[in-house]
Order: sequence, then C-alpha cells, then structure tokens
Amino acid sequence: MSGQRPGDEAQAVRERYARRSAAAAGLDRYAYLQPDVWQSVQERQRAMLRLFTRLGWTDLTQKQVLEVGCGAGGNLLELLRLGFAPERLTGIELLPERLAQARHVLPAALSLHGGDALAMPDLVPAASQHIVLQSTVFSSLLADAYQQRLAKALWRWVAPGGGVLWYDFTVNNPRNADVRGMPLHRVRALFPEARVHAQRVTLAPPLARAVCRLHPRLYPVFNATPWLRTHLLAWLEKPQTP
Repeated sequence: MSGQRPGDEAQAVRERYARRSAAAAGLDRYAYLQPDVWQSVQERQRAMLRLFTRLGWTDLTQKQVLEVGCGAGGNLLELLRLGFAPERLTGIELLPERLAQARHVLPAALSLHGGDALAMPDLVPAASQHIVLQSTVFSSLLADAYQQRLAKALWRWVAPGGGVLWYDFTVNNPRNADVRGMPLHRVRALFPEARVHAQRVTLAPPLARAVCRLHPRLYPVFNATPWLRTHLLAWLEKPQTP
C-alpha cells in the first residue's frame, strides 16, 4: 500500500467509516452517560491539563489550535470548555456528515473545513499552530505512505515550541480490520524531529465496559495497571529554532 495515492486512502477511509457506522447503528457504547466513557474522557482531560501546566501555559485563549479529523466536534468542544478561544480553533474533517454535526454544535467563530487535509496544504500557514491535534485518526489510516505524508503536513503546521497532541490506540483490534494500532515506535518514526513525551492512558475499552457493568468504581482500580491501558497520549514537541 506504500504506493497508494493520497486520494485513494482518503476514499478508503470514507468507506471504512461507512461500514463502521452501519455496524454500530443503534449502539450507545460511546455515549457520555456510559460510566466507562465518562471516566476515560475525564482521565484524558486531566492528562491534557497536566501537560499544559507543565508547558507553562497560563493563558489558553492565546493558543492557536488545529484539529485534523475533528469528527462531530467533540474534542473542539472540550477545548472550548478548557479555556481555548473559538476564534483560534480550526477543524478539518473528511466526512461530510460529521462535519455537518460539528457545524451544528460549535460556535460560528470557530473555523471548520471539509475534505482531505492533504488536499489543502495552504489552508493553514506553516509554523502557525501551537497545537495540532489528532485523535484516533492515524489508526484509521492503513497506507504507510499516506500516514507519512499526513505526519509531515501536521509537523509543517506546528510552530516552534508547539507540538502535535497525539491520542490514539497502540494495539491492533482483532475484531476490526479497518484500523491498526499505533505503537510508540511508529509515532517516533513518523515524527523523527520531535521531542516525545508520552504516557499510556485509557483502560482497554472492552475491559472497561465489562468492569463498569459490575461497578463504575472498578474502572480506576483496573486502570491503575499500566499494561491494561491501550491508548497513547503524547506531546510531540517541535524544538525552538536556535
């Protein structure tokens, strides 16, 4: 698949998500009311806030943020609640139906764009973003060459001293051939110039659902074991220019 054209992989992603949406019709396993979901979301938010504090960021309203693969706008809504300014947030989404959902829930001051991020290289100025966010996008890309091109685009948009904020799962899903795990060594290979700060988060979703059916308080008990966490939250920092 390394010789695949960018448009081929983008179309393949559309087809994979269509299959996934059909298979998940009627399921509410990702609803925030589910105890495993809200606990994993809060865990990720706490980790992000600790990261921003460690970076010395005291005024999030001044930070430029671009999310590639913004979906229905859930992550951008989270960033607004954390204190980021809507006029400094931008989202790109490949799937029209998800983009429509994002436009419905997000303020008009926030910029949203539809299409393949690789087809719009001049949409965002180079070195202009304090954060370029990707959340479970790369695990949906099965073509190595497309991953590499997208990683280069994300890196080009990051300002020195900023970084790519990465959240994705690390292991393959034997029940879903449309996704692939993104272990840390693959992340490092995609961003060889980055200073990588990474941590494991998110109790394995099938396990989280099972233990929360017994009792929601079991989530942090099992999540205390690092090897039961399936996702990587990483800050891929672009060094300051000399």
